[in-house]
Amino acid sequence: MSPVFRPFRMTALAAAISLCLPALSASAQQAKTPPATATKAEASKAQASGSDGGKNITQVEVKGTADTYDPRRDDTATKVVVSSEEITKYGDTNVLDVLKRVPGITVNSSNGRGGEIRMRGLGAGYTQILVNGERAPAGFSMDSLAPDSIERIEVLRAASAEFSTQSVAGTINIILKRAVRNRLRELKLAAQGSSNGYGPNANLQMSDRDGGFSYSISANAMQDRFEFESSGEERGVAPNGNTTMLRTMVLPQKGEMSVINLSPRLNWTLGQDNTLTSQTFVNSHRFKNRFRQPTTTLIGPPPPFPDLANAFEARNQFLRSDLSWARKFESGAKLDLKVGAQALRNDSSSHRTAATTAGVPLLDTTSELEGRDRGVNSTGKYSRTIEKGHTFAFGWDGGIDTRDDERNDTNRVRVSGNVPLYEVSEARVKRLAVFAQDEWNITPAWSMYLGARWEGIRTRVTGNTFERGESSSNVWSPIMQTLYKIPGRKGDQLRLALTRTYKAPGVGSLTPRRQVSENNSSTEPDYRGNPNLKPELATGIDAAWEHYWAEGALLSVSVSQRRISDFTRNLTYFDGERWIQTPSNQDSATTRSLEIETKFPLKAVMKDAPAVDLRASVNRNWSRVESVPGPNNRLDQQTPLTVNLGADYKVGALTTGGSFAYRRGGPVRVSVNQRAHVIPRRELDMYALWKFDAQRQLRLAVSNMTSQDFVNENTYEDARFGSQTRRFVFPQGVRYRLTYELKF
Repeated sequence: MSPVFRPFRMTALAAAISLCLPALSASAQQAKTPPATATKAEASKAQASGSDGGKNITQVEVKGTADTYDPRRDDTATKVVVSSEEITKYGDTNVLDVLKRVPGITVNSSNGRGGEIRMRGLGAGYTQILVNGERAPAGFSMDSLAPDSIERIEVLRAASAEFSTQSVAGTINIILKRAVRNRLRELKLAAQGSSNGYGPNANLQMSDRDGGFSYSISANAMQDRFEFESSGEERGVAPNGNTTMLRTMVLPQKGEMSVINLSPRLNWTLGQDNTLTSQTFVNSHRFKNRFRQPTTTLIGPPPPFPDLANAFEARNQFLRSDLSWARKFESGAKLDLKVGAQALRNDSSSHRTAATTAGVPLLDTTSELEGRDRGVNSTGKYSRTIEKGHTFAFGWDGGIDTRDDERNDTNRVRVSGNVPLYEVSEARVKRLAVFAQDEWNITPAWSMYLGARWEGIRTRVTGNTFERGESSSNVWSPIMQTLYKIPGRKGDQLRLALTRTYKAPGVGSLTPRRQVSENNSSTEPDYRGNPNLKPELATGIDAAWEHYWAEGALLSVSVSQRRISDFTRNLTYFDGERWIQTPSNQDSATTRSLEIETKFPLKAVMKDAPAVDLRASVNRNWSRVESVPGPNNRLDQQTPLTVNLGADYKVGALTTGGSFAYRRGGPVRVSVNQRAHVIPRRELDMYALWKFDAQRQLRLAVSNMTSQDFVNENTYEDARFGSQTRRFVFPQGVRYRLTYELKF
């Protein structure tokens, strides 16, 4: 076992022992659900009627109403919660497929595998992704996170002082399974397939309680085998308009991905309003891919490696363990403390070969990469309700993260593009944040949230092939959010938020180590980080009108703007030998958004309507980068328009529904010399769920029913050289998933 995992062995052993004992205990299997708490009036009535020695038994009935608590409707700080039922509805195998159907979120992919999660059409670090309130390390792959391991997803459109304010576009907080029921046993077995690949999936959910101890565990395993062939073209055009280069390429690929998720949670009730919780998350991800890229040159010179092949394998293991303590006091105050540690091991091997069209060897090299992440953190929060409707809280969030990277190359044949054979680097990141916030119910109809957060980040990178680099940033983030429920207009309310957020440069952007592209060109440049990067600062305003006009019915219209200073973009240049891309702070940028969302049951507009639920959302985004000439100088290749439509229908034992998503593309001016073209995308997904009985059900889901391919196109142009355009098409087929679900 790797040394980075040794601190967690006792936690894993304790989890295994604690999980087995209650499962074998008869008392655990006969545990009863604690009775619901009655109101004061009902409790008094029950006590009075039971004063005759228990001869009279009073039945208390608790009914839910449309006025019950809804975080989206009632919280001053705006929050959209995606429930477990919504997450598992389509039987998805990774969280990216779930998020693409959430209003206001898009998932952009250049080749159909993986993808970048975006809010307001922005990714690249502008959207903050959290798992249980913590940022995952850079090497963690979100497409390896199983939806069945998730309890809920919280979408925060405006910043909150409690979380990091590295959330210019917003925050998506993925909460892993926490709820503990009285003896739950659920097994799901699934199989999926398409014209590109196939694979099985299995998921197990278990929970139980015994007195003051309870536990839950979520385990998931999946595999995806794929095989397909992509095609591409490279075209060069001189300043006079003549074609100087034309190449065609094919890219056959064959590989597989295997994922295991394990998430045990242990709870101990130490006393009244006094609990201790241990939560561990284990993720193991393995990816293999073999591909070739033979190139046919029709016009102009051939590339350095006209027939490039690569056998690639990556192994990723992530472990995080948290221990938290929650204590409520008689005064009404509450204290939450948490300490955690995480470790990530990321190894990969790449064997690259190339030859001329005549079969003469040009390249035969192997690269072995080893990455190790280790980190510890501590968070704390003290909250108390004080007089005049104030709920005050303050706390801290701090940690230390270290990453070590090592690369070993073995060159058997290499005729060009020499790079260092051995590289090591270390990055150490120290961070500390303190915050305070006050939620104030000014009147029954008007509430306000005031918060402030200070975050400091210190980064140091060292290596044997570059000079030591250091970066330091300190950001103050004042935040104001307010909610006003319009008197006399039940269900109508207004929201306003003023925020200051930022985007800190990642370790990869700060490390000046060069990452080499074999077929180096203006559209396939080498990459080198910049240790002098500064954080991007953003001031924002959000406003929304929400109308709740029936039970389960919502109409929301919101607008927002962000003004970003020290905007970072990638610059591509030729250093006399090779093309290089590096990030640099450039001037400022502005982004604006309009979001319209509605959802309602059909019976809200039609009497005696069938059990149909409808939903729709439209997101329109605009942005402008000051240092890039227009038109189409959008920030981060921002998605300009997203439309989502969905419907669910239930009749008897059958529940079915569908979702349609449209994402507009178009030309983008990335920089003075770089352009991209994003192809519009249409996706149609459908599902059907048949319940045989309370324990058994069968789920069928069909995704990408439009069978649309992914297209990646980018251009580099210069008045001296002309332009060079690279375009690749990645085929995608209709994917079918069948899941059998059993409770036992």
